Amino acid sequence: MLQGLDYLREINTASVLLRLTLAMFCGGMIGLERARKHRPAGFRTYMLVCMAAALTMLLSQYESYMLAHAWAQKAAEIGIRTDVSRFGAQVINGIGFLGAGTILVTGQQKVKGLTTAAGLWASACMGLAVGAGFYECVGLAFLLIFVAVHILPTVELYVIENARNMNIYVEFQSLDNVSEIIGRIKAQDVTIYEVEVDHGKQTLSQHPNAIFSLRMNQKGTHAKILATISELESVYIVKDT
Repeated sequence: MLQGLDYLREINTASVLLRLTLAMFCGGMIGLERARKHRPAGFRTYMLVCMAAALTMLLSQYESYMLAHAWAQKAAEIGIRTDVSRFGAQVINGIGFLGAGTILVTGQQKVKGLTTAAGLWASACMGLAVGAGFYECVGLAFLLIFVAVHILPTVELYVIENARNMNIYVEFQSLDNVSEIIGRIKAQDVTIYEVEVDHGKQTLSQHPNAIFSLRMNQKGTHAKILATISELESVYIVKDT
């Protein structure tokens, strides 16, 4: 069965069409989840990254083939040599700049975009495998990346909701309200092991705010704690970070 793929591993019209189309499809399917959540990089970004990586690998194979055949005599005269792996290495290095642009630190000191950046990097690596004609690897890689992006978030959410530790970002009227908020939190049988208070000048918020790092003695009390704090009239915003 795998011997039937030998033709598609060669550099020909059918192989090039299949590889580029497969790369766009796989990248686009992975990017759909990011697009649904309105992340910085979504459907088209993933599609283009994966397809471009496949195109880069095709280019490296094409140049290697031409230097060994049609351009062999000329290459021998002027001493041209090419390293196929060098193209893929440049893609891996270059995608780091694109991925870094999706990572942000919000005003609540929360890092966002790491999953998007990791997905872009994985999509580029998968594109290189597509371009190289390593179809067996592409199928497995696409399946695993798809599961990580589309299915595992549900598992991750369950783990987070049942975790004993949580961070809460709260915006309030004045610093005098901090003690009241701490009292509400401790009333829920929760231990506060760190509090970061900001006067509202160091972040985009115009109101005093704080990040409370909590340790819960009971599972599944995340929503209850957030609801209890939100009942205070002095609190403007409260959310789990």
